[in-house]
Amino acid sequence: MKIKVPTLSNFWQLSLHKQIVVIALPMILSNITTPLMGLVDTAVLGHMQGSYFLAGASVATLLITQIYWVCGFLRMTSTGLSAQAKGSAKVSKINQSLFQSLLIGLVLGCGLLALQDVILTIGLRFSETTELVKQAMIDYFKARIWGAPAAMLNLALIGWMIGQQQTKQVLAIQVIGNLINVALSICFVFVFEWGVQGVALATVVSEYTITAVSTWMAVKGLAHIQFSKKWLTFSQLKPLLNLNGNTFFRNLALQACIGFLIFKGVGFSPTNAAINAILMQFFTLIALGLDGVAFAAEALVGEQKGRLSSVGIKQVTLHGLIWSCLLAVVYSLVFVGFGEEIVGLLTDQVELQVAIRDYHWFIYSLPIIAHWCFYFDGVFVGLTRAVAMRNSMLFCALAVYFPAFYIFANLENQGLWIAMSCFLMARGVSLGGYFMYLCGHHFQIEKQA
Repeated sequence: MKIKVPTLSNFWQLSLHKQIVVIALPMILSNITTPLMGLVDTAVLGHMQGSYFLAGASVATLLITQIYWVCGFLRMTSTGLSAQAKGSAKVSKINQSLFQSLLIGLVLGCGLLALQDVILTIGLRFSETTELVKQAMIDYFKARIWGAPAAMLNLALIGWMIGQQQTKQVLAIQVIGNLINVALSICFVFVFEWGVQGVALATVVSEYTITAVSTWMAVKGLAHIQFSKKWLTFSQLKPLLNLNGNTFFRNLALQACIGFLIFKGVGFSPTNAAINAILMQFFTLIALGLDGVAFAAEALVGEQKGRLSSVGIKQVTLHGLIWSCLLAVVYSLVFVGFGEEIVGLLTDQVELQVAIRDYHWFIYSLPIIAHWCFYFDGVFVGLTRAVAMRNSMLFCALAVYFPAFYIFANLENQGLWIAMSCFLMARGVSLGGYFMYLCGHHFQIEKQA
């Protein structure tokens, strides 16, 4: 049966736009649920006797979250390979993409578990605080780290399901997991009185619940379950390991740039550190929406690559880019109209509200500048072009971000955000430019398949 793909003549056909919305909307809603549920954990900790519980758990959460974020390469590669397998319509490839990703996730999760003492020691060394806060941090970390295998498996499973365009299922899984987390946090702390460890254990239980439900849904979604031992041999895993390795270094470079901004801002003054924290919240708000469109690009571009359709890749990318641009404009208009009100919700300190007015132009322009790199990240995940993503990130960090900061160093904290804006813009331009180059060469799909 001949597979119909989008062409230039049917660009305004609504079917592909509908596909993008159907994939993106559940992921946007899923993204929103996680920080909302995190607020409940914060409220539970905040009602415990002693602020050091909240402080210690927050530091430990930050440590674990950063590690998991860097390991996000597993979710990205799983999505790309799953989408391409779906496009190929080969049952063996769909099964292979799932089982190989699960193996990598399990090994990675067990590795984090084995290295827990090393990770905690490093975290404590960088946390100059009181003994009470350190003890709360240790208690939370030692309980929470037992969820690492589940967390890594979840990256693989969720990524695979996005690639299979099962985003409604992903939304349902995330909501179930978050509700369990909230209910158990309240129960473990206020009923069983397990303290900060209770909050951590609630998260661990929810992570394993998500693993169980995701596995059931993933297996249920398979037309036929196939397994081959050769999939787990080094020769078969090598392409996946290379893909994960390049994406890992890409994530590491991005994290280094964000870390530099945060720690440099702290060095300037407490006020600048607070301003940066607020600006990063705006960045997070943007990510909640733009990531949804990027996820749609990952799934649909990967599917077209699996079908060996260069025309399909171009058309999916162009359709998705329209939605990314539209969403970015909406964000900017909302920030222009309600930016001060949003800042007021984030802080009631008048001096801070006044100080951040000098940064309003960053807030207004951030969606327009950032959406290009968000979106093309999704396109290149779908194409599984991890080397291009790594090279773009390293180039933009070393040749744009850090030089730009030193050029504008006399502006101190504003110089940091000018550098960050240049960095985000350069990432979008470099990936977009390389995509246009690939379009001119028809992606060489047949050679890469």
